[in-house]
Amino acid sequence: MSESGERPRLRALEAFPVEQEGRRAVALRDPAGFTDHVAVLPIPLLDLVSLFDGEHSIAEMQEIFRERHGQAPTAEQIRAIVTQMDDAGFLDSPRFAERQRQIDEAFHESPVRPAAHAGTAYAGEAQGLRAQLDSFFLHREGPGARRSVLLGPDGAPAAAPLSGLIAPHIDFHRGGPTYAWAYRELAERSDADLFIILGTCHVGMPDPFAATLKPYETPLGQARADRDFLEALGRRYGHDLLASEGAHRIEHSVEFQVVMLQYLFGDRRPFTIVPLLASFLHEAVWRRSDPEADPRVPRFIEALGETMAASARRVCLVAGVDLAHVGPRFGDVAPNTEALLQDVERQDRVMLRAVTAGDPLGFFGAASLDGDARRICGLSPIYTFLRALPAVEGRLLRYTQWPDPEGAVTFCAAAFP
Repeated sequence: MSESGERPRLRALEAFPVEQEGRRAVALRDPAGFTDHVAVLPIPLLDLVSLFDGEHSIAEMQEIFRERHGQAPTAEQIRAIVTQMDDAGFLDSPRFAERQRQIDEAFHESPVRPAAHAGTAYAGEAQGLRAQLDSFFLHREGPGARRSVLLGPDGAPAAAPLSGLIAPHIDFHRGGPTYAWAYRELAERSDADLFIILGTCHVGMPDPFAATLKPYETPLGQARADRDFLEALGRRYGHDLLASEGAHRIEHSVEFQVVMLQYLFGDRRPFTIVPLLASFLHEAVWRRSDPEADPRVPRFIEALGETMAASARRVCLVAGVDLAHVGPRFGDVAPNTEALLQDVERQDRVMLRAVTAGDPLGFFGAASLDGDARRICGLSPIYTFLRALPAVEGRLLRYTQWPDPEGAVTFCAAAFP
């Protein structure tokens, strides 16, 4: 066995509590999507695997385990577990490095960004997908049937066209009606032919922002990335927007917005997209630092605003974001209670008042007041959205909680003229 096998190191994985045959266990999955395997570890096995930190040898693990439990698995048993974890793609090892290289290379060479969640998070064929999305509008919590853009005498939307929209990125089966609230507003009040989509990067990346020039493919067709806009943005920004392009490979926060835009406008008018992922603000919360301490952040936001202003296109900014994530699934000790979720809603609504006021620093202050205890996963895209838009006030269309005791998520729909 190689050195990496004798001192195995787990990759950055998502861990969450589960119950298996009436017993507590912890499941591990790869949020970066380099493996589809899910490992369910009984607590004693978790105790062993927690020592897979690249520092402990197998002999040292045995010694620690013996001190804790009075006995220890054999070296052969531990090596077998190491092999199983490596086979599944959970270890930072030469085998995983080769797996990652092949997957990254395949994505880089693909002419499109393939639909990563079709057939799982949403229907995998066009007719079924349209029916699924129709149902969100007609749901008892939805806004009612979608309507065409309401036009005035001059052919423009009767109400002020939207400059920005905040929509969820939660799974469609949980957030469908709230997507409908957001996108019916867009259908009725948008004449845009260029949608700049700001999504959360859930797996992290070395750059604060990442774009792709690949068309986003879904069962409803391909949404073309606007090369002219992205190249102009890149020139103003002065950094490589494609350096972390691989983060788009399985990220759903942009993909779900593309599906909704194709559903609304795909057979009505042509449009292009600017797909952007953002990830920088959680670090500022944890460090209690300036949200724009990284000089790349203000430079990008300035470049985005300048490129939007210089564009001859009708531009709408869309943020695909969720809000709070609370409960044991996300790292909290105790299950969610009704009282706790009421407090989460109170804090969320304080934060959303800053959002609809168009106040990015107020939003950052409200979101960071609890030290990110609510895990607002839309921090970076929302902040960028508010900074990039002119100072306009928005309107909260819908606030929703998915109230699971083990893992509750909150999200919203908001529109900005």
